[in-house]
Amino acid sequence: MPSFDEVLKEAGEFGRFQKRVFFLLCQTGITFSSLFASVVFLGQAPGNYWCRIPGAAEISERCGWTLEEEQNFTVLPLHLGNGSSSGECERLDVMWDASVSCSSPLAHYSNRSTGNLPLTACHDNWVYKQPHSSIVSEYNLVCGNAWMLDLSQAILNLGFLTGAFILGYAADRYGRILIYLLSCLGVGICGIIVAFAPNFTVFLTFRFLQGMFGKGTWMTCYVIVTEIVGSDQRIVGIVIQIFFTLGIMILPGIAYLVPTWQGIQLAISLPNFLFLLYYWVVPESPRWLLTRKKGEKALKIMHNIAKHNGKYLSPHYSEITVSNEEVSNPSFLDLVRTPQMRRNTVILMYAWFASALIYQGLVMRLGIVGGNLYLDFFISGAVELPAALLILVTIDRIGRRLPFAISNIVAGIACLITAFLPEDIPWLKTTVATLGRLGITMAFEIVYLVNTELYPTTLRNFGVSLCSSLCDLGGIIAPFLLFRLAAIWLELPLIIFSILAVVCGILVLLLPETKGISLPETVEDVEQFS
Repeated sequence: MPSFDEVLKEAGEFGRFQKRVFFLLCQTGITFSSLFASVVFLGQAPGNYWCRIPGAAEISERCGWTLEEEQNFTVLPLHLGNGSSSGECERLDVMWDASVSCSSPLAHYSNRSTGNLPLTACHDNWVYKQPHSSIVSEYNLVCGNAWMLDLSQAILNLGFLTGAFILGYAADRYGRILIYLLSCLGVGICGIIVAFAPNFTVFLTFRFLQGMFGKGTWMTCYVIVTEIVGSDQRIVGIVIQIFFTLGIMILPGIAYLVPTWQGIQLAISLPNFLFLLYYWVVPESPRWLLTRKKGEKALKIMHNIAKHNGKYLSPHYSEITVSNEEVSNPSFLDLVRTPQMRRNTVILMYAWFASALIYQGLVMRLGIVGGNLYLDFFISGAVELPAALLILVTIDRIGRRLPFAISNIVAGIACLITAFLPEDIPWLKTTVATLGRLGITMAFEIVYLVNTELYPTTLRNFGVSLCSSLCDLGGIIAPFLLFRLAAIWLELPLIIFSILAVVCGILVLLLPETKGISLPETVEDVEQFS
């Protein structure tokens, strides 16, 4: 009986069929990256807001004040009395009633100097010029509640982490395309509920679930694409990353055109329902079917692939070699039971953690500069495009391991140099930091490909999901690491990033080279890698 790779060569390793499936699944990268980075625009700081005095709304309506006039009556005296107070997080400790004068509401306190007016902290009575522009104004995530905005992103990353475990396991047990479609449905439904959440608790709950299902769509589409192409075409996994970058570049355009956070949330969530149409055009992974002892279904799909590619399978292809490895439900022990698998798993987990932490850290650091948020965000995404192009140029000529190591080391050295460059040459500091961003983006994209190629079919989805879960852990830690260390010394985070990246560059040299090698079907195949 022929092996799967022999049948795939006969049917076409990257023909019309694979190109169509590849292009369709790539769209998932756009929606996932929009979800990944959406907090930047969903959580924009409100431009102008202040704390309203109790009873002020009724007085304002009776007196016919505009918002500006109400602000002048309540915030201006506060500012005059305490120059450091802007009226955003504290208010005058007074209660207005029907006896208040429309022309001079503070006349009752005229016997006091402005510096002696009583003050109190504001809790839940803020007024916003644009009340529905972001979740910050929608759920009052200002002043003492500002940390809740960071919590919303941490909850999303926690959803990613949960999805990596639960849906990664489910895809290996129940099938790639089934879990992909269920995840797309979940992202769409949860996204709608998030957009119309009546309170912040509901918002957080369904943002967590949207993150979980979002990770399911991203990881599963990546594995499907990798499993239906030949070993020489597996760099398509890198091209998927370009669509992730395109999502990063499209997001500021959506945010610029859509004035409310609900509109942005719906714009990045609703396209997931379109992916349900893939049920009729994207087949189950034939490699996965073989591992579940479903050789007939796999062969039927291979005949369909050959037909669409204009090929013809020989009559003696009546059966395909089925994996001899006993199929069982995957567990973490399967990833560390044998020496080569154990080494691969430990190194890959560290590589995912370091790449995510450094990547998000550098993105947030560059975002502190200010300027035009929409333009700056677009440019930060455009910087990532050369990374994918460099990988495509080098990965099939040099291999996976060397570019993986060099990109990490370059990122580490760039971070170290940036930390010690003087502040009076900002253009050089920004340029070198951007080089570090380019290097870590390359490392981040290569780890996806290498992780997929170093695990056998029976454990591939589970292995990729488990290792990439360290990416989400890095994403949760990154903002705390960046801002806590920056409070001690502004450049200290860059020193930490540098150490993490260089160590990663050295460790990945211990991984086997997978250039031109068929995807391993069993653990024994992995152990035979040189």
